[in-house]
Amino acid sequence: MSLLSEAELERYSRQLLMDEWGGAAQERLKAARAIVVGAGALGSPVATYLAAAGVGQIGVVDGDVVELSNLHRQPLHLTPDLGARKAEAAAAKLGLLNPEVVVESYPVMLEEGNAEAIVMGADVVVDCTDSFEARYLVNDACCAQRIALVEGGVVAFDGLVMSIRPGESACYRCAFPEAPATARGCREEGVLGAMAGAIGSFMALEALKLLGRVGEPLLDRFLQVDGRDLSQTHVATTRRLDCPACAGASSSR
Repeated sequence: MSLLSEAELERYSRQLLMDEWGGAAQERLKAARAIVVGAGALGSPVATYLAAAGVGQIGVVDGDVVELSNLHRQPLHLTPDLGARKAEAAAAKLGLLNPEVVVESYPVMLEEGNAEAIVMGADVVVDCTDSFEARYLVNDACCAQRIALVEGGVVAFDGLVMSIRPGESACYRCAFPEAPATARGCREEGVLGAMAGAIGSFMALEALKLLGRVGEPLLDRFLQVDGRDLSQTHVATTRRLDCPACAGASSSR
């Protein structure tokens, strides 16, 4: 007997038609809880597609407020939202998009003291932060809790996506033990909104594959995308047995 209502069957009918998807994957999505860390350039498409696809519970974490310079690349926020808390503004629109989904806002910055508490109980975390420091914090919290994680980043025309199952595949620290000394972000290098949207969509796809248990997530490899010519490069990674983040993780959720 299906756990999906008639309204849900209609809402998700186009993805339910897919041979690779079907009712079992949709029911897994409905029972799942996702945390999206960051409601900006990457978090906007990620949260939108997770809500639209029917992830049962979504937490949106962001301590910033909406600024005018955000609007060219953060489509969850509109001009009337200027000055509003990003997490709350995003949650309000996601609830309108899909009232079948429970959306919770966490208008706080993810920090060392709260990272594990924020991700606790999630089935997948999607890290849409914009600094190496924040990515390491999210990665370490997910490894400690054995929670599946999708990492991503975008700057200018360049983007990266990686999926992680702690204890089974390489984590972010395995792939990038140290932040580059010359790392620069969007504030310095800029970014096109469409490029952020493309990478965010890839990240949402990875999260849906992990939750629905379909396809082949980007485990033990990461995808690099060059928006200048749309070239894509897969880079293999391996789990480090001495990794300070994931060495003690035996398996993911």
